Amino acid sequence: MSILWRHARLATMDGARPWGWIEDGALLTEGERIAWVGADADLPATLTAAQEIDLQGALMTPGLIDAHTHLVYGGDRAAEFERRLQGASYEEIAKAGGGIRSTVTATRAASDDQLFVAAAKRAHALIAEGVTTIEIKSGYGLAEDHEARCLGVARRLGRELPVTVRTTSLAAHALPPEYAGRPDDYIDAACAWLPGQHARGLVDAVDAFCDTIGFTPAQTRRIFDTAKRLGLPVKLHAEQLSNQHGASLAAEYGALSCDHLEHLDAPGIDAMRAAGTVAMLLPGAYYFLRETRLPPIEALRAAGVPIAIATDHNPGSSPVLSLLLMLNMACTLFRMTPEEAFAGVTVHAARALGLSDRGRLAPGQRADLAVWDVGHPRELAYRFGVNPCRQRIFAGQTT
Repeated sequence: MSILWRHARLATMDGARPWGWIEDGALLTEGERIAWVGADADLPATLTAAQEIDLQGALMTPGLIDAHTHLVYGGDRAAEFERRLQGASYEEIAKAGGGIRSTVTATRAASDDQLFVAAAKRAHALIAEGVTTIEIKSGYGLAEDHEARCLGVARRLGRELPVTVRTTSLAAHALPPEYAGRPDDYIDAACAWLPGQHARGLVDAVDAFCDTIGFTPAQTRRIFDTAKRLGLPVKLHAEQLSNQHGASLAAEYGALSCDHLEHLDAPGIDAMRAAGTVAMLLPGAYYFLRETRLPPIEALRAAGVPIAIATDHNPGSSPVLSLLLMLNMACTLFRMTPEEAFAGVTVHAARALGLSDRGRLAPGQRADLAVWDVGHPRELAYRFGVNPCRQRIFAGQTT
């Protein structure tokens, strides 16, 4: 079915103009794709559509993309939140058996249906704010069958909810208790699981946590070598708590993104720029952990490294379910401009997932759209605590 959307303010995120702005625009969708975009006054006389909708000056943008989440898990970690406020550090809690490991215990104990129901509620919260694509990582199973279960639940979300789900295998997230003191043996096991996950169609990319409480660069390299042999792209939790030079390592493998990056150095930036790797910044985790070291925004900007923004939704360090709030935090905490932040949840977020068919309003792109009750997209970063999303269009269908 073809639909012509008229008299919209369009932030196309395409072209040389700021925001790809069209003040009085029109957009034609045909099925799941955008067929025409331009000024309403330039509509071809021969253009016809089965349905015409007058947006009366409302804002239309690409659908939002949350390109780094951990939506599938059991339990919560509110008690650890309280402990941190009483003085314990994130690292101290993790070394005492809390942190990721406590979520692993809860995740393993939950059934597939329980995991699905909990994750679906989280996904619906994102969808309500105009999100049309979500990346979901595993990493809370940390055993072959449990990692596969979590990836399977993520795939089910993509089948049953009106949202595209990209899955990432993150078995190298933390060391499970049964491998205590044997990190190299665990990496051997995680590498052995990947071919089966890939053969079952459960995984789109491979990630690892390369840091002082995660895995070493040498261990990360083994994970990446396995992914490379399978033809799977990689990404990396890098330079969050320390500088392990993970960004440079990931860039060697042409990583889609390096994520967190508070301790990123100049050689890491240069390597990312040369590899075309996206800098994925996660202001929710920065805020929630009360970090004080900012990612090197100005250096990334000067180097021309594309910057994406995501929720990093997870139970321990970023239990946020609002990508709109991340826009505000990217501006207020990281001093990004509203346009930079919005590009970070549209065009650059798509690039961080290896997707070239979304994130912009242009012919041939997926008809993943959002309509907002605001006059300009800068308002989406300016306001917080409200949801101005009037309408969400997923693959050409209003949801």
